Amino acid sequence: MNIRTTIAALLFATSAYAQSLISADGTLSNWDIKGPEICWSLKDGIITGVNDPGKKGGILWTKAKYRDFTLTGEFKFSGKIDSGIFIRREGDQIQIGISGSLKRDMTGSPYIADKRSYPVEAKDVATVLKTDDWNAFTLVVKGKQYIFHLNGKQVLDYTSETAIEEGPIGLQVHPGVVMKVEFQKLVVAADKP
Repeated sequence: MNIRTTIAALLFATSAYAQSLISADGTLSNWDIKGPEICWSLKDGIITGVNDPGKKGGILWTKAKYRDFTLTGEFKFSGKIDSGIFIRREGDQIQIGISGSLKRDMTGSPYIADKRSYPVEAKDVATVLKTDDWNAFTLVVKGKQYIFHLNGKQVLDYTSETAIEEGPIGLQVHPGVVMKVEFQKLVVAADKP
């Protein structure tokens, strides 16, 4: 992270409030489910996403909408999964796991649906990504800029032409595959509503 980005992130953090996206009541009360409800569960502070028996997928959307935000947390997976974090809409995503179209791991890379592609590839992911273990991440979204850190290393700084001003955050279980992805310690920091 360059000094300008670091200063901007610190200034943003001091003007923001933080909220856990993992509900203390053990339910997915902070989220809306798009797709089969069986795809998503919460137990012991861990959100788990799996395909239903028909290999249908789903998206778990925050009920709140965000402009600029910082999302921190951890994810874990093993095997070939196709997941990601949607940014304000279904069209802009930070990939987690194998790209269905490229047939290789694109974790940390932005998939932009309007372009039907990954316009850039995250850097040095293979050196920091842990398989079958928890991976810490930080996603900073400032306007159209997406910065992604994986296990303490910045792997992406991308400006999206298709970014929208406000929307929810989504977690994905891709249809057509058999997969399992887990998320924990999800905290979002954003400007006060």
